[in-house]
Amino acid sequence: MGVVPVAPPTLIGRAAGLAARLLVTLVLVFAVAMLAFFPGDVVVVTPEPSTSLRVGQVITYNIPNGNHEPVTHRVIAILHGGRNPVIRTRGDANAAPDPWTARLAGPTVWRQRWTIPAAGWVIEWLRQPSARYPLAIGLPLLLCLLWLREIWSDGSEPTRHAPDPA
Repeated sequence: MGVVPVAPPTLIGRAAGLAARLLVTLVLVFAVAMLAFFPGDVVVVTPEPSTSLRVGQVITYNIPNGNHEPVTHRVIAILHGGRNPVIRTRGDANAAPDPWTARLAGPTVWRQRWTIPAAGWVIEWLRQPSARYPLAIGLPLLLCLLWLREIWSDGSEPTRHAPDPA
């Protein structure tokens, strides 16, 4: 067997590898329970092992009752650590802790890293049919028109005539 040379990674390859390792998820904020963000903000969360969960971290998880909607709250107590920790949380804007105790399933917890103010309004607007349909039809139509213009042009640049010396 011979040695197979491996090309050095390109910038695109490095960026793709970084994105795959980060596994960034965006969470759209609809209600205010945290002082750090407001309705319309986007919270950026990344995975980390649930065994590294600490009191004071802000995490996103599905609440254990009702429709199991995701919330982003601060961990105020870890009642049982390990691979499936049992925690108590509270939104920073709330005076009392959440009325439930949550058992986090799986080896991963989603920790809040950044907040993008007001970016959620753009996402929410794009989810509306009044925005989605014109974009779904208008963007391809615009691209087709630009493509046809390129095809139908003769490729020559307009010539400029020098002024006549008088």
